[in-house]
Amino acid sequence: MNRPRPDVAIIGAGPAGLMAAEAAARSGAAVTVFDHMPSPARKLLIAGRGGLNLTHSEALEGFLDRYGTARARLEPFIRAFPPAALIAWCEGLGQETFVGSSGRVFPKAMKASPLLRAWLTRLASLGVALRVRHRWSGFAEDGGLRFATPEGATVVHSRATVLALGGASWPRLGSDGGWAALLPGCAVAPLRPSNMGFAVDWSDHLRTRFAGAPLKRIALSFGGATIRGEAMITAQGIEGGAVYGLSAPLREAIAAQGHATLRIDLRPDVARGDLAARLNTRPAAVSLSNHLRRAGGLSPVAVALVQEALHAGAPRDDLAALVKGLPVTLNAPFPIARAISSAGGLAWEEVDGTLMLRRHPGIFACGEMLDWEAPTGGYLLQACFATGRAAGEAAAGYAGCGRD
Repeated sequence: MNRPRPDVAIIGAGPAGLMAAEAAARSGAAVTVFDHMPSPARKLLIAGRGGLNLTHSEALEGFLDRYGTARARLEPFIRAFPPAALIAWCEGLGQETFVGSSGRVFPKAMKASPLLRAWLTRLASLGVALRVRHRWSGFAEDGGLRFATPEGATVVHSRATVLALGGASWPRLGSDGGWAALLPGCAVAPLRPSNMGFAVDWSDHLRTRFAGAPLKRIALSFGGATIRGEAMITAQGIEGGAVYGLSAPLREAIAAQGHATLRIDLRPDVARGDLAARLNTRPAAVSLSNHLRRAGGLSPVAVALVQEALHAGAPRDDLAALVKGLPVTLNAPFPIARAISSAGGLAWEEVDGTLMLRRHPGIFACGEMLDWEAPTGGYLLQACFATGRAAGEAAAGYAGCGRD
């Protein structure tokens, strides 16, 4: 079966794909969005359950540095659609925003669902069509787009196409990385977990007693970088915001060496000297756990971590040093299926300055399927929105559509 030919076909109904659809439609294109899930933007909805972190309020230069080696590639798109523009876009949908104490920007509703409803209403008013349960299966011999649907196979022809197929994290929500096999000849960096936790061989005692316990007001260090925040002990290891901020160098160190040693400062607000004066002399009648709790101000899970390190052979003569730099050996990153995002993707050399695939003229790519990664804090969504907007505008231009 065949459908009417859109000017621009968007494959993928996540944030990047929907932004590409809006940008192309505003440029005068007839747009159809295809997604293999039953409803759009499922990952966005899940991410927004605890507060939708749209972007970050830090100065743009520092903001751009968060993209590491991909900064130069992403910078033109983010400068064209910076955090201030994303905030204005959100508020234009009737969703007021606020800046949290960490500098992160959220809708006041603290959910993705009101934003998504308003956005889908706007897209419909722009004439954007949405086709769900359409799984892209590659190109037909004549260059058309093949889709598998509940009604059978179909081929769609468009003047331009935007691929917004995501990475491979949270595959149950729609992005499984299977698109890599559908772009023959294109270089794709292996998809790896990003913003994820790590496996640790905890003792049975710590695993059974403290799995699920939070570590609050800590600082984590690795490779010369230190991040303050929170983490959580799990039965399998450790995860949480502070861990995610160091996940990329930790992942690479494990890949190279088989393990990595993360250092935890359990009392970052107390100087080591002050802590030593409290901890390094223990009354004989006081147990170690009570001493760490009373004199060191440590939580029960922090006490357990110190004792875990001591049982593993850490020196006992300087408790303050241990509290200020507790070593934890990480053995492997958690699987990509439970990671917040993914690293790797379509190599930047495969796209030109408009995000069009060099090997497939008229095909554009955007969002997380490109080879970049960033920490949590709003940087992930910002780059998805910005590259989606750029790809949508470029696709409309390629299709010969003029702006309104």
